[in-house]
Amino acid sequence: MDVSNIQDPRSQGIMSSSSKNAQVEVMIVPFLCMQSHLNQLLQLSCLISSYNIPVHYATTATHLRQVQLRFNSQTHLQNPNIHFHEFPTPPFLSPPPNPNSSSKFPSHLLPSFEASIQLRDPVAALLREISNTATRVVVINDFNMAYVVQDVATIPNAESYIFCPISAFFMSFISLKDHESFQSLEELKGLSTIQENLPPELLKFCTLQADYQSLAAGTVFNSCRSIEGTYLDLLEKEMSSRNKKVWAIGPLNSDTKGDKRKSHSQHRCLEWLDKQAPKSVLYVSFGTTTTMADEQIKELALGLEQSKQKFLWVLRDADKGDIFAGDVERSPLPEGYVERVKEFGMVVTDWVPQVDILGHPSTNGFMSHCGWNSCLESITMGVPILAWPMHSDQHETAFLVTNILKVGLAVTIREQQEQIVTSSTICGVVKMMMASREGEEIRRKVEEIGVATRQGVEDGGVSRLELDSFIAHITR
Repeated sequence: MDVSNIQDPRSQGIMSSSSKNAQVEVMIVPFLCMQSHLNQLLQLSCLISSYNIPVHYATTATHLRQVQLRFNSQTHLQNPNIHFHEFPTPPFLSPPPNPNSSSKFPSHLLPSFEASIQLRDPVAALLREISNTATRVVVINDFNMAYVVQDVATIPNAESYIFCPISAFFMSFISLKDHESFQSLEELKGLSTIQENLPPELLKFCTLQADYQSLAAGTVFNSCRSIEGTYLDLLEKEMSSRNKKVWAIGPLNSDTKGDKRKSHSQHRCLEWLDKQAPKSVLYVSFGTTTTMADEQIKELALGLEQSKQKFLWVLRDADKGDIFAGDVERSPLPEGYVERVKEFGMVVTDWVPQVDILGHPSTNGFMSHCGWNSCLESITMGVPILAWPMHSDQHETAFLVTNILKVGLAVTIREQQEQIVTSSTICGVVKMMMASREGEEIRRKVEEIGVATRQGVEDGGVSRLELDSFIAHITR
């Protein structure tokens, strides 16, 4: 179903009979530059709307089209309590990613980061319009949009909350790493403090956001206490000293699994998985902000081939700032590769339904860049992780996965991140995960945590209770 043309009846003027009677309305402001940020806040919109609360999901026309097109539950998008608002997309350059860059950070997205700042005025205008018909407006904004929503402080019946799309562990690391309570944790021994060479434009952007994050009344985490209880407790203690609240309501993906698949709409990779034996396939994907050098892709290809383990590999470059601005075609695979591995491997280059893949009975492992959203989805589905972090918070998240939770194996270590990972290394770690006693122990551990995490979002579960608490708080 093409949802790009779904029209919100209130987007042409939000006055309606339902809005006149609304006590509380929620406005969601996602970070428009990364798919995982857009997606997590759309998942949250679905959850909040299930409490019969009007939710306004507001972003640029381009990025609204993107997140709707890729969303894994089209039925949820039909909820009449969710209202989509399109802002004109600010002009920005959308260059292709550079596979040969000395830094793995997706610097090609920086122009879209800068463009997001221009949304302050349209966001403020929509906020004022909603506030005219609601008793209270609750703004939930990505932590990278704190500058954009700053005008909430000027509206008497509005309040804001930060949404954190990264792990509580990483947030603890960057905000509490000098505190005795954090440093005394025994499990943190071995955590590297190597500073990544991040672009100065990014650091300036992050500093700008930090200046306005204190305006929020609290923080909502896409996390759960069965995975990150220690670090959520540390953050909660620190934030409560500043009269700020914390809620951990994840995993958000648990309520937005793909609709019942039909044969005519099922992605071909799922059809391929249907033909494989249970717990036999390694899923390989590096998210929407990773672009590998041709040499690394060839080593990965050979490593997967040499392992003789079944695999489903999503081979894509990082998203451009505007994903509709045309694709860059690359053919870095060894000649004849797809034909050679067709009996046990599949390579796809388009968008895939990741939650459905991770939840498929045939999936038995996930080689991942360790973006928080991907890790949370994998752990929730009870799938162990081969951790290959690329940039930003992914290194700390990989440490959480491999050293603390012990639900994954490291493909490479941070000190070697600039080096090409060889096919023999990749082959060895794949076989260890998929066909060894150590791999079985990791699988048992992640399945145990996965059960607890899924139970957490059920009625009476710890995450559901925290979500209920958040809803009670904003509708008080």
